[in-house]
Amino acid sequence: MIVGSRRGFLKAASAVAAALAVSGRTKIWAADDKAEGPVKVWGSFRDRRHTALEPLAWKPTTQIAADAILLNVHVPRQEVLGFGAAITDASAYVLSRLNDTERQAVMHELFAPEELALNVCRTCIGSSDYSRTAYTFDESPEPDPELKKFSIDHDKSYYLPMLREARKANRDLFLLSSPWTPPGWMKSSNSMLGGAMRKQSYDPYARYFLKFLEAYKAEGVVIDAVSVQNETDAEQEGRMPACLWSQEHEIEFVKSHLGPTLRKAGLNTKIWVLDHNYNLWGRAIDELSDPAAYEYIDGIAWHGYVGEPSAMSRVHDAFPQKNAYWTEGGPDITAPDYQTDFTKWADQFNGILNNWARSITAWNIALDEKGNPNIGPFPCGGVITVDNTTHKVTRSGQYWAFAHYSKHVKRGARVFATDGVGGVGAGVDVSHTGFCHPDGSCVVVVANRGAEKRVQLVLGSKALDVDLPADSVQTLHWS
Repeated sequence: MIVGSRRGFLKAASAVAAALAVSGRTKIWAADDKAEGPVKVWGSFRDRRHTALEPLAWKPTTQIAADAILLNVHVPRQEVLGFGAAITDASAYVLSRLNDTERQAVMHELFAPEELALNVCRTCIGSSDYSRTAYTFDESPEPDPELKKFSIDHDKSYYLPMLREARKANRDLFLLSSPWTPPGWMKSSNSMLGGAMRKQSYDPYARYFLKFLEAYKAEGVVIDAVSVQNETDAEQEGRMPACLWSQEHEIEFVKSHLGPTLRKAGLNTKIWVLDHNYNLWGRAIDELSDPAAYEYIDGIAWHGYVGEPSAMSRVHDAFPQKNAYWTEGGPDITAPDYQTDFTKWADQFNGILNNWARSITAWNIALDEKGNPNIGPFPCGGVITVDNTTHKVTRSGQYWAFAHYSKHVKRGARVFATDGVGGVGAGVDVSHTGFCHPDGSCVVVVANRGAEKRVQLVLGSKALDVDLPADSVQTLHWS
């Protein structure tokens, strides 16, 4: 359906603006100051991967499509921190096995600001399931509450060197560190594999975090944020490093131990909680509802394996001053579309960003052709695959999805609302996210999981007609 006149356009625009104003999201429709051309376009579809396409030009809007996408650049939302992936022990090992020339090329491609520009990466405090061996920094057959046996020597051979190389390639690299397990002696199971945390271990565990942060800093790697526990309620039946934390225990640990310990030491390291799936949004609200814990918690770390990203908006609406960060999700190396599922990932990224997440950090940044090293039960793939024998690099569909964001959306940009007329917005197969930078330049990413179609993007009284191939991602960028 097309509104067939200028009067019809203004009537439709007014109706939408009025409806949004009632819901507390008033839009400004008259501003055309950002609708200036040309609009640069990059696309991924068929055999093309983030390829420059013909530029587009804004045109006066005399007709507005019923499924048009409205670009509300004057309604800024969250500030973007960035995009990245986890540099696990496994990833660091895979990268370390490249010769210097090969590795420098890969690190430049992944991290350099003029390349993929990944800048929010996750590390592991001790081993995860994606490690060569299970380890912590203070394993002992006997309890060691004074942490006399604490040592990060394991990480000095290849893990810390790879982190230093990543930050050398991108000076703005933000690092989050997450533990999969405390030392076994701190847990009821007395094992790194599965089990639950003991309350009497809270104080030494807070000091364990502090010693980790100080030891890494001494090695030239500053950690910007920590989460309390990867996947707080996933014990994994003792098949891999893991640890159960009830929400009451996580609250108590943060407000009475970890938060005060880091503050007393003068560290500005941010504390993120949950580090688990959308369906646990109620737990996130409960943890932020404790005033003493709220004081120390910067935000919620989210995974996308179970539930819907709208859960992040529920928590944001309850606690708008706290941040959301998406910290894990990656491809399956055994999936037939491992190299070509860029539209699926871009569609997922749009849902994440439209629900208040400030960053998107995928799972392993690099693994070998079999998804190894892996001591756990779940098969995954890297953002890139590095062949053990030939060292050939294969880029996943997730890699190409990232390119449409990380190459164009810089830290400090703000997400803005992209809405459909009457809530339609180009149909169920098309998703979209918009960003504006402090210099006034704007980016819109559109993912089309359906058949080929044309969509109309409306900004004030100007519009773009964009042809979307089937199964495609397009990034539009204008100043």
